[in-house]
Amino acid sequence: MLSRPDANGTAQDGKASDPAQNAAETGKTETGGALFAEMGRMIEFDSVSKSFWTGTRRKVILDRASFRVEVGRSLGILAPNGTGKTTLIQMMAGLEKPDEGRITKTCRVSFPLGFMGGVSGKMSALENSRYIARLYGLDPDYVESFCRWVCDLGEYFQMPVATYSSGMRSRFSFALLLALEFDIYLIDEGMPSTGDVEFNRKAGGILRERLKNATVVIVSHSPQTLEKFCRQAAVLRNGQLYMFDTLEEAKRLYDYA
Repeated sequence: MLSRPDANGTAQDGKASDPAQNAAETGKTETGGALFAEMGRMIEFDSVSKSFWTGTRRKVILDRASFRVEVGRSLGILAPNGTGKTTLIQMMAGLEKPDEGRITKTCRVSFPLGFMGGVSGKMSALENSRYIARLYGLDPDYVESFCRWVCDLGEYFQMPVATYSSGMRSRFSFALLLALEFDIYLIDEGMPSTGDVEFNRKAGGILRERLKNATVVIVSHSPQTLEKFCRQAAVLRNGQLYMFDTLEEAKRLYDYA
């Protein structure tokens, strides 16, 4: 189920194993508001390690990696397919826990674009939007109206989500993301895949307006995708995230690798 956003001062480490407890502690700092004020608004990875056993070998996503993403500095992350882009985004969102190290968040971080974990296939878009509005403490009428306008599903808005095509689900998921305001928006491989030109125009315009006061972290294998959203970039390689001031600098390492 989709939890509330990991907000001010939430932290994760390799020892934490109860997602419900982490969700319950949303909005708290470890030592109170003074620490939050000192730390600023950001996501920080401190000596974080994450790996998976594939059945034949250990696949390393991060190996004692340390970096931070600050609100106000959108970041694009370049990584080839299969290197752990989605896992990295899910760790930032709190959907994946580190094996070792610590992840601290002192701002409102979105769920990843396209994440449907909090959406029930048996319920309609209308019912889902109102339910998630209540979950986040927002006005259900506003969230319903906003989603209805953005995704423009017509009569399907009142039909079960399980009956939707993949494009329709992408449009509804993105509408939900935009209906909830965050400090940092997480995007995996760019905008939803849809042939609806009007939706792309409308949703892209709303996202650009949001990013005037918010930040985006986007992961992709394509530099062309990143340049639409950010100037600062990083490269995920050999378990480390190499940070650069510009996308051009990151591309040099990415192309060399």
